[in-house]
Amino acid sequence: MLGQKWEPPKCCVTRKLPFIPTEQEIDALIAGCGKKTGTFLQLLKETAMRSGEANKLEWTDIDTNNRIITLNNPEKNSNPRIFKVSSKLIDMLNALPKVSRRVFGDGPTWHKKTTFYKSRKVIANKLQNPCLLRIKFHTLRHWKATVLYHQTKDILYAKNFLGHKKIENTLLYIQLAEVIFKEAADEYTSKVATTIKEACDLIDAGFEYVCDMDNVKIFRKRK
Repeated sequence: MLGQKWEPPKCCVTRKLPFIPTEQEIDALIAGCGKKTGTFLQLLKETAMRSGEANKLEWTDIDTNNRIITLNNPEKNSNPRIFKVSSKLIDMLNALPKVSRRVFGDGPTWHKKTTFYKSRKVIANKLQNPCLLRIKFHTLRHWKATVLYHQTKDILYAKNFLGHKKIENTLLYIQLAEVIFKEAADEYTSKVATTIKEACDLIDAGFEYVCDMDNVKIFRKRK
């Protein structure tokens, strides 16, 4: 309006590598938190949802019979996703009171973070593990993405699972997986299933089918 010129400042943000905890540390937090917070963490662990996406999840988005959760309200302009989850998570969700249209109530996400941080501090002190204090809601998304790429070696699958529109956002997890799981890259744990239930339980636990031998099915999972 005044005929003056303005040159906007240039900002270059350096992306830092995220902290990746062990699965045992995540499970310790899930077990130590209250029912609602523990269920919230289990959901983030299995689906890699952002906390805001999980907070907006509605009961109608959950198909308990088929163990399917649909995310139709993604954040950060990402793609909608659909997840096949474990029986454990479905049981935890069913144990929550249905007092709202939303699964985790109508409260804001920051309120859940405050509750989680209080529980996290108590658990970290009890277990004498200060690394637990570095785990945030979004840390579980980073963990799931890293483990997922390590298990599948399929960057496009990881990209679609996370809802990324640009593969550049997913490439970070290749670097993390190659370093974190370097020693265990070719090491497997093997299990045998003799019944359909045992096979289903192994698949739910992350094992993949290998072959049939002597009337049993052999599964494996990377260590």
